[in-house]
Amino acid sequence: MRGHGRKRLAAIIPAIVALSIAGCVDERIVYRDRDVVGELPPNHGNFVGMSDTEATLTVCGNCHIGFQGEWEQTAHADAWATLQGSGHALEMCEACHTVNELGNVAVQAGGWTTTGDERYHNVQCESCHGPGLAHIQNPNDTNIPLAPLAVGLDMTMGCGECHRGAHHPFVDEWEQSRHANVVTAAADRAECQACHTGEGALAAWGIRADYLEKEDVAQPGNHLAITCGVCHDPHDATNEGQLLFPVSVPNEEQNLCMKCHHKRGTPDLASQGRGPHSPEGPLLLGYGGWWPPNMQFPDTLSTDTARIQATHGSEVNPQLCAGCHVNRIEVTDQLTGDFVFQSVGHLFEAIPCLDSNGVPVPGGNCSPTERTYQTCTGAGCHGSEAVARSLQQVATDRINELAEVLNGLLAQVPATEFNANDGLYTTAEGALFNYQLAADFPASAVHNPFLMEALLRASIRQVRDDYGLAVSSSVSLDRQLGIH
Repeated sequence: MRGHGRKRLAAIIPAIVALSIAGCVDERIVYRDRDVVGELPPNHGNFVGMSDTEATLTVCGNCHIGFQGEWEQTAHADAWATLQGSGHALEMCEACHTVNELGNVAVQAGGWTTTGDERYHNVQCESCHGPGLAHIQNPNDTNIPLAPLAVGLDMTMGCGECHRGAHHPFVDEWEQSRHANVVTAAADRAECQACHTGEGALAAWGIRADYLEKEDVAQPGNHLAITCGVCHDPHDATNEGQLLFPVSVPNEEQNLCMKCHHKRGTPDLASQGRGPHSPEGPLLLGYGGWWPPNMQFPDTLSTDTARIQATHGSEVNPQLCAGCHVNRIEVTDQLTGDFVFQSVGHLFEAIPCLDSNGVPVPGGNCSPTERTYQTCTGAGCHGSEAVARSLQQVATDRINELAEVLNGLLAQVPATEFNANDGLYTTAEGALFNYQLAADFPASAVHNPFLMEALLRASIRQVRDDYGLAVSSSVSLDRQLGIH
């Protein structure tokens, strides 16, 4: 709890009591019959800032008391103090630690930029929503200041005006990630929008917030990418990183990443002819794939017959997906040791390729020796990058070996066994699903090598036995991964 929280509460309680005479309460909004703005400094640009700087009570927070209380717990509410205590409080940094034209729809300078008044300290409501004076003077539905959800380095509004640059390159990296791309073929399909569009994800998750582009994206063909505001809650710090949902919960319906990264991780009989799609969650948690009837326990490394868990999906990696895919990496000059770049993990790549300066870059077209495995060592799981790289190679080679054998067997199975319209799910179709998990999602060898090896071994046996096919004696169907 922040130290000024009690002061703010004490300041606001008398006003709430007075509402029995002067106003009414509607959900999070308290209606005031008194001046909550006070005297604004000249050249304020219609920004109102705080009404009580000691209590860090924003003018907006006098009415929007729910949001005020949540915002107080966020890093934005301490932005000015954080800068001053950082040891490098330069004037050039102040604009991103105060209320002004950055981050919102304002086209002219205002707030801290033009006044230097302390009422504009911290990243307040107006930093994202824009100037609030007009709405305060005449509150109605037509002048509600809405925050943008769109993000981009070329935009003059949104998170990217501050969360950018060598020290805080959140948007720089995000813009190069797959989250920044709207795949039209998927985004235009209603059944895919919950994971392929920003507006669809928020709607699917029950987030009813209004935002600047909401009317635009309601029109066919207009879509938002998976932007900052889709994953992060600007008002609430309940979850680490102000995320909308936790990343440490091993449940695909509650884990932020797995809410989308769990589609067809197991066969969907309603989509029988379709293979795996974004299966990372079920693989990581240990129950993905088609489980042949001959799956053997405890030969699968587990006494739990419902799942096969590997290290990456266990308590050893408490943040699960984010534990590997969202990590900071500081890059320094190899000769001088001087700072070069602070990667913040928003490429969302666990072992990214590096450029000539050692800065992580998107895309996977590089060899293992050209990648950084710092995320593997940072959590204390692997003793060195070389160890992590070696383990990945061993698992990948084993999974590829088994997948090749299985694919060869499936090529000998009659085509009639692959009929997506007969209402049956055959051994061949299940084995094909597992082959696709290995072949189409190479990272499955890292997400859960023990499960993948067990699935492929069991699939080979099942196809061999059910269709009377031969398997070369040179291929071992004994468990090899995870044996110490």
